[in-house]
Amino acid sequence: MAERPSAATDDERTDGRADAERPATDPAAETVESERGLVARAGWTLVLALLVVPMAVIPASGDLTVVSLWGFINPAASDSGLGIGGYPVWSYFLDQSRPFAALPPSIRAWPLAIGFHLFAAASAASGAAVGREDRRVTGGLLVLAATASLWVSVGLATRFGVGTTSGLFTVLPVGAVATFAVAAVAYGRDLRAVVEA
Repeated sequence: MAERPSAATDDERTDGRADAERPATDPAAETVESERGLVARAGWTLVLALLVVPMAVIPASGDLTVVSLWGFINPAASDSGLGIGGYPVWSYFLDQSRPFAALPPSIRAWPLAIGFHLFAAASAASGAAVGREDRRVTGGLLVLAATASLWVSVGLATRFGVGTTSGLFTVLPVGAVATFAVAAVAYGRDLRAVVEA
């Protein structure tokens, strides 16, 4: 009695083709991956661009003051020959007569904002250069950077009397909004996966 060959299952290859030669079974999955690739490629440039976005803009009493990660910039400074005055953040901390622990909490959050932004930029840039980035880490660092930047902006707002003696838009938290936006757009799917897990 002759044995009949068994019927091939879906998982078995009967035509001898390698997996790479097989056609893709889900075109929607390929579209999602290609869209994610575009966002991932642009994501690292957006994260690096956040290093120059100001944490807060203060358009108080006709003078514009920009509070960046790196210090204060005042375009209307009269003591500067260029018409732009600056005060680096490291000078601000080194010139303080009070110890760091005695500074207001919002000012103590400033170095945290710098650190989280730098670590997020390093994570995103190394991911683009080497091709191995844990996008959850980069996204989480961006959320922490945005939170620290918002904390600095809220502290500045309370010093300027927002809500009591001055208007609501006395201090604009540009950096926090921009950083939350980049985290949501470029790393939102990865951050949702962390929360849903």
